[in-house]
Amino acid sequence: MNYFIGIDLGTSSVKLLLVDENGVIIKSVSRDYPLIFPHPGWAEQKPELWWDATVSALKEILADIDASTVCAIGAGGQMHGLVALDAQDNVIRPAILWNDGRTGEEVEYLNNVIGKEKLSSYTANIAFAGFTAPKLLWMKKHEKENFDRISKIMLPKDYLNYLLTGVHSCDYSDASGMLLLDVKNKKWSSEMLEICSVSLSQMPTLFESYEVIGKIKKDVASMFGLSEGVVVVAGAGDNAAAAVGTGTVGEGSCNISLGTSGTLFISSSSFKVDKHNALHAFDHADGKYHLMGCMLSAASCNKWFCEEILGTTDFAAEQKGITDEKLGRNGVFFLPYLMGERSPINDTDARGTFTGLSMDSSRSDMVQSVLEGVAFAAKDNLEIVKKLGIEVKKSKVCGGGAKSALWLKILANVLEIDLEIPQTEEGPGYGAAMLAMVGSGRFKTVQEASDALVRTVKTISPDKEISMRYRKAYEKFSALYPALKPVFKL
Repeated sequence: MNYFIGIDLGTSSVKLLLVDENGVIIKSVSRDYPLIFPHPGWAEQKPELWWDATVSALKEILADIDASTVCAIGAGGQMHGLVALDAQDNVIRPAILWNDGRTGEEVEYLNNVIGKEKLSSYTANIAFAGFTAPKLLWMKKHEKENFDRISKIMLPKDYLNYLLTGVHSCDYSDASGMLLLDVKNKKWSSEMLEICSVSLSQMPTLFESYEVIGKIKKDVASMFGLSEGVVVVAGAGDNAAAAVGTGTVGEGSCNISLGTSGTLFISSSSFKVDKHNALHAFDHADGKYHLMGCMLSAASCNKWFCEEILGTTDFAAEQKGITDEKLGRNGVFFLPYLMGERSPINDTDARGTFTGLSMDSSRSDMVQSVLEGVAFAAKDNLEIVKKLGIEVKKSKVCGGGAKSALWLKILANVLEIDLEIPQTEEGPGYGAAMLAMVGSGRFKTVQEASDALVRTVKTISPDKEISMRYRKAYEKFSALYPALKPVFKL
């Protein structure tokens, strides 16, 4: 039996999956690592800790098998993070992460001085605080000495791939979120590199997600008892990898992820971009394209409210009293903008709020409003997709939030679509393993791997009456951000 390893390099932990040639997950291992918050709204991490955690997890996951039977490794990873290496390939500073909000001035400069039209023509996207290009401009302005030392610019999972292979690589799906890639034509944008004072030599080599970037280095193979013939594929950004892992490939397929952040991911066989750039237009890990709406806070909203405000980790107990009768009838509303927001409002100043509180508002009303707020924010993104003429009748759903039956019921009724639960709910790690299978020749295409390995085990359908109630509730929710936007600017 041949084996494949899928790596999911997340924001708070790395998770590794050992998958056999039939797509069966044999073992999973995870390791946590800390985040650094140097200032309010900033978020950093030490790349060295990703490698240490991955090495530890690899040793454990290989402990019970003959390591020489592993054929290929693939990684899915948190997107947008700036990993800067010097001429000796040492990390210059902690990585500035996807959820870091320090680049307000740089985003303003890119969108309003360079101009959104130009940015869209160069990259198919406009500037967002989490993207990599604004981080480079910030570093150039505030850490000029560090900026001048940059020899290679990488994304988080590409740093792991470099340590595995010695190759500076990046795949198109992950590169799409840097605001440095010409997404339509799949090449680094010379205009954006010039704007950011970056040379082509500082950028990694581009690959399709399923393409082999190289074989593991001899010292790495020796460390784990792996064959020197193990290949490493380019991998994908976490959302594209999760989409592959849930079978979201081909025209019109949809996946919703309720992880730390939330995403609505629409696969497309052709390049599309909405005229207001409310959604990201990115390359997909299957070699085609996709549209994506990203909410910076999703399951993290529920985690924050329960743990930090209510002082409990028993999320299920907090949801017990929320019955079908209460759905769509909650007078309390929550804006889920705890870290600012990306899609579709692109506002780093936006913040989380509770409105509609009264003397008879209960603890469960507030818990319910948090779940509903994230669902309403997802609907904001789905409405943009509809305006592009794309009909979404159903969606796969994954992520930690998908473990809540109540949250899925709320989401299905707010969006008024069927939600499908895939048999394997491992998202990015499983998708990364599937990409490794394609790269090693186990499957010819990502579509073939998806057709063979992904199965739906449960479907949640909306209820007409509850959906009608949520339509009215969504109208109220939609009025909140425009009303509060001036307050957020103060």
